[in-house]
Parts: sequence; structure tokens; C-alpha cells
Amino acid sequence: MARPTARVLALLELLQSGGVRPVPELAARLGVDERTVRRYVQHLLELDVPVVSVRGRHGGYRLAPGYRMPPLMLNDDEALAVLLGLIAGRRVGLMPGADVASETAAAKIRRVLPTRLGRALDALLDTLAITTPQAARGGAAGRPRGPAAPRSTVLLPLADAARHHRPVAIRYVAADGHSSERTLHPYGLVAHAGNWYVTGADPAIGADRTFRVDRVQDARTLPGSFTPPSGVDPVERVLSALAGAPYRHEVTLRVQGPVERIRAGLPASLATLTELTPGGGVSEPPWFRAELRVERLDWLPAVLAGLDLPFVIERPDALRGLVAALAARLAHAAEPPGDAGRDTSRATRNPDA
Repeated sequence: MARPTARVLALLELLQSGGVRPVPELAARLGVDERTVRRYVQHLLELDVPVVSVRGRHGGYRLAPGYRMPPLMLNDDEALAVLLGLIAGRRVGLMPGADVASETAAAKIRRVLPTRLGRALDALLDTLAITTPQAARGGAAGRPRGPAAPRSTVLLPLADAARHHRPVAIRYVAADGHSSERTLHPYGLVAHAGNWYVTGADPAIGADRTFRVDRVQDARTLPGSFTPPSGVDPVERVLSALAGAPYRHEVTLRVQGPVERIRAGLPASLATLTELTPGGGVSEPPWFRAELRVERLDWLPAVLAGLDLPFVIERPDALRGLVAALAARLAHAAEPPGDAGRDTSRATRNPDA
């Protein structure tokens, strides 16, 4: 059910369509009784919205002649936060059944923004990709997550450059604190696992690069233009770059099963898969080699157990020990309760006994 504030704004929207609106009509449109409509009108009056009561057979409420909603005064960061919240919520399924509502809300906000800011946000929305929750599961691969809130003064120029295929000069500070300046031909922006990334070609080295946007200190559009590769997929490039990034541990596994089931636990951002043997049908599914780079190993045994598929650990040896320890704990937990459990509880309550 809509909250009262939302219904008050909906009432204002109805009144702005013009004419005298009878109370029964307003009540029906808002899904409330007539007494509640009058209370909402009082809320609008308290907000200095000039609602006029018209008496008589054809009476109701209308707005005072000449009244217009004041312009929506949002700075760049505020407008970016509102629109991205609406777009991201719809794309990742946080607002089921509310696609139309989020689209119309975004359109209304977009209409009242200054032209300059509106164009910049249009460029961002056109070039932004948001990974699915499944793809984000691998996320930081056990690596501690740093600050991931990019500034609009960086995000919007990158989006404009990607949309119009213009080179951009960036000043980038790596995780180790090293600062560098480089030119990038951006393909697009990707929001993944709580972080923002920009991916594109680095003409100085003749290869594609992916950068965390919150580590970009400055972005400046350069003269000229570039032609992106045909069919370039920014999401695929970002996920591939993350899967191949240097981490503390390199893990190699062989897993047998349908690729869809393997990907459910080991998404593309976490692991690269290589088919080793073709499957012989339902009874003999194919084997894949999965290669991962992770900062910690302690979370992997539970992920592998959750696959519920045959797997063989090739490296590192430390992972074998962690998987064996998890198996022992699960086996112990599955044992029927007995005297040992009660003795352990008693010993826990009185360690000196």
C-alpha cells in the first residue's frame, strides 16, 4: 500500500491536470475515503500549495490559477543519486511490478532538471550497465572492499566520453597509492558488486584496460574521436578483467557438471572456465577447469560444497585442508545427539569442572 506522502503527491499530480476535481473522484483515484482526501488537501495547504475548495453541486478541489510546481532544485550528486536509485532498482529487480512507476518517476525528474545536467545524466544512463545479482556473487573474491563511491565530476565526463566516442584523460591512483595519468578510449561504465568500473582501450599500450572509477581523481574529455570495436560488451570485459586480476591465492579446480550450475556458484567475475571433456549426455556431464584468483581461501569450501557437483582440487594444497575440515564439521554435526553432546554442554557451562 502506498504511504501517505506518496498519496499526497499523487493528489497534487491529479490537481495539476487542471479543472475542478470532485472529492468522490479523487477518493476513488487515490484509493482512500473522502475524509482522507480532505486531510491530504490540508497537508498540501500546509506546504503552501494553493488548493481552492469549490462549493456547490459540481464542487471539489482545484489549484489556484497560475500555480506551477517550483523547479526541482537538485545538485549534480543529488540528481545522480535519485535517478540511479530508480534505474538500478528496476534493472536488478528490487521493485517487482513497478517498472512503469520507476520509469515515469525518472521521466518526471528528468523533465525538470537543467538542460546541461539532464544531458549528462542521459549519457550516463545510456552507457551504464549493471551486473545481475548472480554475477555479483563473487564480488571482491574475499578481498576487503574499499571506498566505492565515485564523484559525479568524474562519472559524468566518463559517461559523456563513452557515449560520444571521445578520448578522455584520467588521473588514476592504484590500490598501492601509485598515481598515473593516461588516455582512455572508454567503451562504457559498469556497476558491479558495489563498485563502479570504466573499461576501454589504452592507446599508449594498445590494449584494453579496466579501472575502478572511485580511484579516478580527474577525468577530462580530449579533442578527437575513436571507433569502438564492433559488438563490444563492457560487462563481459569488466568481469573478465576481475577474474584475471592479481590476488594472493591462485586456485585451480576440475568440476563436472552443466556449465549453468557451475556458473551459479562460480560466476564469470570470479572464475574462468575451460571445457576439458565433452559431456556424454545426462549421465556423463562435461568436466571443466575452473581458475580463480582470490584474496582468502576460507570462504571457498562452502561455495564448492554448495555446487553439489563432483570436483577435484588441483591447487593449492591449503584448500584441500580447508575442504576436509568443513567435511569433518558437517559430518560431526550430522551425528545423532548423545551423551557426548550433553557432557560438552556441561563442560562449557563450567570450564573448571
